[in-house]
Amino acid sequence: MIEAIKDLFSRIGRPASFMEVCGTHTVSIFRHGIRSVLPEGLKLLSGPGCPVCVTSIRDIDTAIAISKKGDVILATFGDMLRVPGGNNSLMDARAEGADIRIVYSPLDSLKIASDNRNKKVVFFAAGFETTSPLTAATVSEAERLGIENFYLFSVHKVVPPAIHALLASGEVRIDGFILPGHVSAIIGTGPYRFITEKYSIPCVVTGFEPNDILGGIVLLLRQILAGKAAVEVEYKSVVKDEGNPKAVQFIHEIFEPCDSYWRGIGVIPDSGLRLRDRWKHRDAERVFELQVPDIAEPEGCMCGFVLRGMKTPDECPLFAEGCTPDNPVGACMVSSEGSCAAFYRYRAVLEG
Repeated sequence: MIEAIKDLFSRIGRPASFMEVCGTHTVSIFRHGIRSVLPEGLKLLSGPGCPVCVTSIRDIDTAIAISKKGDVILATFGDMLRVPGGNNSLMDARAEGADIRIVYSPLDSLKIASDNRNKKVVFFAAGFETTSPLTAATVSEAERLGIENFYLFSVHKVVPPAIHALLASGEVRIDGFILPGHVSAIIGTGPYRFITEKYSIPCVVTGFEPNDILGGIVLLLRQILAGKAAVEVEYKSVVKDEGNPKAVQFIHEIFEPCDSYWRGIGVIPDSGLRLRDRWKHRDAERVFELQVPDIAEPEGCMCGFVLRGMKTPDECPLFAEGCTPDNPVGACMVSSEGSCAAFYRYRAVLEG
């Protein structure tokens, strides 16, 4: 496949840039040194594919404010604990006495609510279309079981509007997209067709092993050589064109689209998921009276440029100096799927 990539690229006769829109792809590309085997002039860019990285400062501060209510247990995935807010993190809030618990599934938080009926249990729901169906199912299950002390703080986001925002901005040239396998297993290929129909950019849905990614690059190069733009699926063992209709139905029953602020990028229309009015009694933002100020991004942090594919992590003046995985300034350095954290961890591979 590497030889095929070199041959196909030599026949294209111009530079090309492909963007992966998935944090798991980003990590796999770094871990296996895929950039190092590509021919000169063929670049891989990392997009806004890490849900932890794009969770806004205000959303973190809102979660902290909720956790400091005296009768609240906040349940969250572990990778959200160290994401910097305006002044501190959920880990800091827990050290100060807030009851913040790590869960591995939304259903774990429902069990906590069932076991602590005298407390309000709030699940801090982050992630893309991969995780939102299970969150939706958990809300439905809470209703079915009559667990009235279960609430949701949703910062769920959806991927296609973010890609649309990137392309509409015209800030970076993208010749092809490596699309996320797990998100696509839920939504299928239809939501990506605007990329090919409006922008004439080839797309390939791939898995996460190095052979999957290299195979996706081969398919993108073949599309460019053929002068076509289509949404192809390399990950056919998992991803179907129709996706998972039942999971999508669950999302639509519980959530509705809303404008959402992506850290380092800004507000993207219809890129978030909030609870429909039918479920407003479980919406933590509506139940709790919160006054959370907006705080600017840290000075010097270039996460926004990295998430838009405009800069590589090592071009940030804070990278590996003021910002490290042990002392993250920006969210891209917190999550293991963040571009900055992956670049920091696999620098030795990058440097040969």
